[in-house]
Amino acid sequence: MFYKTPNLAVAVLTSVLVANCCGQLSKEGTSPLDELPRHIERVTHFGQRADWSHDGKRILFIEKTFGDVYEVELETNIVRPMTHRYFHEGYTRALYLANGDILLSGARQFDARDPWPSRSEKNAELWVLKKDLSGPPTPLGEKCSEGPAVSRKRMHIAWTQGGAFYSGDIVYEKGKPTLANKKKILDKRNLPFETGLETQNFRPPDEKELIFSAYGYQGTEVAGLDIETGKVVNYSKAPNQYDEPEGIFPDGKHTLVECDKHKTKGTQYIDIYKLALDGSGKTRRLTFFSDYPGYKASNPVVSDDGRYMAFQVAKRGDPAGVGRGILIFDLRTYEKLQKSQDR
Repeated sequence: MFYKTPNLAVAVLTSVLVANCCGQLSKEGTSPLDELPRHIERVTHFGQRADWSHDGKRILFIEKTFGDVYEVELETNIVRPMTHRYFHEGYTRALYLANGDILLSGARQFDARDPWPSRSEKNAELWVLKKDLSGPPTPLGEKCSEGPAVSRKRMHIAWTQGGAFYSGDIVYEKGKPTLANKKKILDKRNLPFETGLETQNFRPPDEKELIFSAYGYQGTEVAGLDIETGKVVNYSKAPNQYDEPEGIFPDGKHTLVECDKHKTKGTQYIDIYKLALDGSGKTRRLTFFSDYPGYKASNPVVSDDGRYMAFQVAKRGDPAGVGRGILIFDLRTYEKLQKSQDR
C-alpha cells in the first residue's frame, strides 16, 4: 500500500537497529520524524487519536483536544473536515461505528480560560454524527469519562461513568440514533483492588470480553472483563510499570499498549508495545520515539485487516492524548524484518 521496495526497507531498518544496539547513533538534538524507518510513514502534520475506517482507506482523527474532527483519505492524502458544518464546543473523541456513522464525545460548553472541565465525565457526553454529514450530531443522553469502546461489528458501545462500566446498543428510530439496552457491566467498588477505570476495546472475534485500563493499580495494568461472568483478568502483570491498552488486533490475540517498560519513568516516556493476551504478559516494543529526548509515541489503533497500525507523535510534557501528527506503521513489513533477524 505504501512501500514499493520492501526488501530495501528491511535492509535499511536492520542497519539502523544494529547501529542503535551498538550505541553508534546519538539521538540528542534529533527528532524521530527525521529518522523514520521505512515501515513508518507520516500521514498528517497535525492531529491526534486516530481511528481506522472499516475498509482501511481512511483515518478519522481529532484536530486537537476540544477541536474539530477530520478524516484523511490515505490514497490521495486529502484531509476532509467532518465537523465544520455546524457550531460546537469541540470534541475529545471520534470513533467510527459499525455502520460508518461517527461516535463523538464532547461537552456542550467550553471555556478557554478553564478548558479541562469540558473533558471531565461531568460534562463530556456522547453524540452520533451521520456519515453523510447531513446535520449536526444527535446526543445520546450519556456522559462519558475519557474514551468509549466501540464494537467494530455491531452497533454496540461501552463507556465509563462514575467508576463503573456501562454498555448499550445504538438504534435508529425514524432515522434518529438513540441508546437502548443500557446495562451496568462493572462497578469498581466490586473489585478486590483500588483502581481508576477506562473502557478501551471489545476483544475480537466474539467481543465477549472488554479490555480496559486499570489506572494506578501496580502502576497501571491492562485488564480484561468477561462481560458475561464479570471475571477480571490482569494481562500485563507488570507492577510499577505503566501499561495502558489502546488498539487491539482483529484476531484478539494481542493488544497495543502505551508503555514505559524501557525507562519506567511514567507516561511522559511511553512508547508503543505489543502485548500478548494469553496471560503470559509477553511484550514486544514497536516504536522507539522516546529514545529521542523530548518525544514519545502514543494512541495506537490497528486496521481491521491487521496490516497497519496508526499512531501519533507527541512531545514530552504534552497532556495525555495530545498528538502532533498521525503516522502509519506497516506491521507486515515489520514482521518480515523480525523473521529475517531471527534467522
